[in-house]
Amino acid sequence: MKLRPALQLTALLFSLLFCPLLVSQTILPGMPARDSIWSRDVKSVFLELNGTAVERPFIKLNSDDRLLLRFDVLDNTPGDFRYCIHHCDKDWRIDDASPFDFINGFEEDNIADYQYSFTTLQNYIHYQQRLPGTTSRFILSGNYLLEVHLQNHPDSIILTRRFCVYEDLLDINIDVDKPMSGLGDMRRDQEVNVSVGVRQGEHIFNPTASLTIKVQQNRRIDNIHTLAFSGHEGLRMMYRWQASNLFPGGNCFRYFDCSNLRTAMYNVADIERYGGEIFAILKPLEDRSRNAYIFEQSLNGGMKINAWDRSNPEIEADYMEVNFTLPMPKPFLSGNVYIVGDLTDWSFNENSRMEWRPEYNAYFKRMKLKQGYYSYQLLVVPTGETEGSTYYLEGNHFETPNHYTVFAYLRQPTDRYDRLAGIKVLK
Repeated sequence: MKLRPALQLTALLFSLLFCPLLVSQTILPGMPARDSIWSRDVKSVFLELNGTAVERPFIKLNSDDRLLLRFDVLDNTPGDFRYCIHHCDKDWRIDDASPFDFINGFEEDNIADYQYSFTTLQNYIHYQQRLPGTTSRFILSGNYLLEVHLQNHPDSIILTRRFCVYEDLLDINIDVDKPMSGLGDMRRDQEVNVSVGVRQGEHIFNPTASLTIKVQQNRRIDNIHTLAFSGHEGLRMMYRWQASNLFPGGNCFRYFDCSNLRTAMYNVADIERYGGEIFAILKPLEDRSRNAYIFEQSLNGGMKINAWDRSNPEIEADYMEVNFTLPMPKPFLSGNVYIVGDLTDWSFNENSRMEWRPEYNAYFKRMKLKQGYYSYQLLVVPTGETEGSTYYLEGNHFETPNHYTVFAYLRQPTDRYDRLAGIKVLK
């Protein structure tokens, strides 16, 4: 595995004394790569296909597809930022592929495209970068990690983002329905069955042994399932009717809209201005685990920057302190409550964990967010576990319109790295 250089004392002193917004980080051996923000002043990070809002960052190999990275830094002075790209294995751990193995061109460059915010209470600088560069192209499929750090101090990482480069070697079909295998709950679970065929003209040696099939529900990273091969149906490989095919249905995502700072919109109780800051008070959240299922359209955990009365939301949308409140008679004694979605990078950490306030008999969380639309769920992570549960606060329903993504990884005897032979998204 390729390791980052050791953190030098000079870099540490520089980051602490002159760049207080940065938190020194390194990518440790064996650590799975995640979408992460390691600076309190970095906000509103997006990595999208061809700059199209809410499109997943998946690039087809040998195509003209490009990714657009966007983020804000709450500062008045531009920073000298640089990006770097790493290749990862199927479990999102950085492998030992050199840039000569996976890209024709440069795997790193400076980020020089930025704009200052305009007519906002919160000053910030908006950065953009297209990937790969116009003179570069990927030559190896697979999982990738994009890292942004301070120029000349690569161990001071401010953010990371995951993306995929895929080949079109496979014909992948997905079927989502009530559990038919008798292993799950027909009222609360969803069974995701997958069939895979090799496209005409393509050759894969021993595909049942060379392929690894993984399924992701929405964009969650805590409950990705690796499917078990169940047999052939004609020339197609079937992955169905096993315990690994079952997912809790969950519930439709909660959402709120702060696009208009003049008046409260969807699920916002009040907009207030105090001490030069804007506060958005959301309507109190509720425990939906025992409620009947009600369909509501949302972005399934996504977010979209929008300012109702501004022509260029990227630099004219303002930031606000958003207050989440979950009234409950008593706290969970053996678990924590997390706000999960794009707004928290789907992670369970201090940025997403709600705090119990005994004086109010409620869980509380405040986040600094940019004007726009946000969708999310409340997941409970039991003590000692790593997977979040929708059972306690959201409820589980087989009718829930979850998005599922199938990743088909290929490692043939002659391959040195995990390739991504195909992707299928079901919305």
